[in-house]
Amino acid sequence: MTVLYIDGDACPVREEAFRVATRLNLPVKVVSNGSRPVRPPGLPNVEMVLVPEGADAADDWIAERAARGDVCITADIPLAARCLAKGARALSFKGRPWTTDNIGGALVGRTISQGMRDMGQMTGGPAPLTRADRSRFLAALDAEIAAARRDAAAPAARPWVSFE
Repeated sequence: MTVLYIDGDACPVREEAFRVATRLNLPVKVVSNGSRPVRPPGLPNVEMVLVPEGADAADDWIAERAARGDVCITADIPLAARCLAKGARALSFKGRPWTTDNIGGALVGRTISQGMRDMGQMTGGPAPLTRADRSRFLAALDAEIAAARRDAAAPAARPWVSFE
């Protein structure tokens, strides 16, 4: 069965994901390290997972469990790469599917931006989430879940590339 993993500490589209998962009867794991408490939605299919505080603790928990046929919702590019390497699907908060074709460039861009920040240059943060972003996310989530379900039902067709 497809499981929806949500990198919960800073996810602005949790409510949208809950609605889709409830409609499709999917289990949801919202993983947080507790630095920003996430209020449970009171839905039977949603489990709030609190991991110990620490760098990448929530990412590690998700990456250890994500598998072929699952979907991870995250803005964390390295986490998306780890999920893809396990055969899971990954989706950004703005509805951009992370794939084996685009994750490498995203990792490089992240590294360049980090280097610029380390040198004291301001690179700016992500743009605020718009209604169009939320709409794009909902459409992409439906598509990723459908594809993940097909992945789970089909035998593995090709080896997955590791980006670690």
